[in-house]
Order: sequence, then structure tokens, then C-alpha cells
Amino acid sequence: MTPTSRGWLNGFIGMAIFSGSLPATRVAVLGLDPLFVTAGRAALAGVLAALMLAFAARRPGRQTYQAYPAPGDWSRLILVALGVVLGFPLFTALALQSITSAHSLVFVGLLPMTTALFGAWLAQERPSRAFWAFAVLGALAVVGFAFSQDGSGVLWADGLMVLAILSCGYGYAEGGRLARRLGSWQVICWVLVVSLPLSVPLAFVWLPADPAAVPLSAWVGWLYVAIFSMLVGFIFWYKGLAQGGIAAVGQLQLLQPFLGLLLAAWLLGEPVTALMLWVTAFVVACVAGARLTALAPVQPRTS
Repeated sequence: MTPTSRGWLNGFIGMAIFSGSLPATRVAVLGLDPLFVTAGRAALAGVLAALMLAFAARRPGRQTYQAYPAPGDWSRLILVALGVVLGFPLFTALALQSITSAHSLVFVGLLPMTTALFGAWLAQERPSRAFWAFAVLGALAVVGFAFSQDGSGVLWADGLMVLAILSCGYGYAEGGRLARRLGSWQVICWVLVVSLPLSVPLAFVWLPADPAAVPLSAWVGWLYVAIFSMLVGFIFWYKGLAQGGIAAVGQLQLLQPFLGLLLAAWLLGEPVTALMLWVTAFVVACVAGARLTALAPVQPRTS
């Protein structure tokens, strides 16, 4: 299997794991404070990440990537942490108190475009006009869907989902770049470790007063997002981005809304309306078009 093929395989596994994140978060916040869900998932994953790094340090002969982040990497790791450890988990947990996971998954259809935007910016690439046209169409579809919904607090929750997608897109793009030098599991482990001084104290502050009174389903949902969404999924995802390229493997995110909708309907019994499916399909089509036309042709310089 070629490195590119391995990249697609790793990316698909990571994307499939992420597909369960929003349904699991929805289950968790039904019995747990969203602030604890955010801090607690990062704290547990961070402890596991620290153990992984400590174990790897005892076996230096097996290192294939840079052992420790360079001085200039720490600021990037902190920014990635703000995106994928704090921003996306917190904004989605707060939003999912007011909307269903099926509703929130429509916004995930914008994640490939957001990742492409940050990837193009970080790599100093020049998106084409067609790319911007598809991006605007997709954004308008999501905004129109948000305004078509009834119910108190929905628009506020939709705004939080937009912030979540922006945070995640940056974390994906920057983390994918770092993974090429540090390694996939090393990147997410260092990101989680630099978050520990904040995540552990906050997890204890927001720990439920009576953990035994919390439904088992909420704890199971929290464990999923802590272990799989926060750590295991990123190991596969960042490895896929590093092997197959951020722009190419990132297209696999187009499948995430559909897998998530199926999980929401199967596990939670949430209604998946025809409008949700049509909007998701339209957004996915727009993002696919944006991916195909992401870069403008390079014009030769004339002297």
C-alpha cells in the first residue's frame, strides 16, 4: 500500500470516529454540565497522552519523527489546543443543549471548506474565484437553514456551531502541518499535554456534585468523546493528513455529516427531516466543488 493510500485509509478511520462525536456529546450534555464535558474530556485525554509520551521517551530507538517540539512549535500547539481542545468541544457542547445532534451535523458539512480556507492561508495558496463562489453558496445554504428553524435559542446555538467549525478547521489545518514533522500521535499528545494545566483544574471545579446520580448513558457519551474523539480519532486523522495531504484527505470530511446523521437517528432516535438531508447534500456538493477548484492557476511571471 502506497503512503497516499495509507493516508486515505487513516483519514477515513479518523473521520468515522469523529462522526460519533456530536451524537455522543449530545448524550453527554443530557446528564452532564457542558463545561465539565469540555474540560473533563481534555483532562482525561491529556493524562492518557502524557502516559503515551512518557512511554515513547523510554524507547528512543523507535522514534521516526522529531522527538520534541521545536521552540517555535509551542505557540502553534497552543493555538491548535485552543481550536480542537477548547473551542470545538465547548461551542458544540453548549450548542447541543438547545439543538439536536442531527441539526448540528448540517454545520459539519462546512468543515471541509473551513479546513481548506485555513490550509490555503497557512500554506499561502491563492483560492480561485470558483472556490469562493462555492464557499458562498454553501454558507448561504447553512444560514438559510438556520433561519428556517423555529424554537427559542436555536439561532444562538447555530452561531456557536459556526464558531465551533471555525475553531476546528484551524486546528485541523495547523495540526496537519505539524504532523509532517512531529508525527500524528505526537502532535495531538503534545496539544493535550499543554492543555493539562487548564483542563485538569477546571474538570475538578465542574465535576458533578453527585457523580453517581448522572445517568450511565451520559458517562458513556463523555468517555467516547474523551478517548476516541479527543485522542484516538486525531491520531488517525492527523496521520492521514500528513501522508495524503491536507487538501486531498480533507475531502473525506464530506462523508461525516451523513454518517453522523445515521448515528443520530439510530442511537438517539432523533428525527432527521427531509430538509436536513437536502441542505446537507447541497452543502456537501458546494464543498466538493470548492475542493475541486480550490487553487487558482499559477500565472508565470513576466519580466
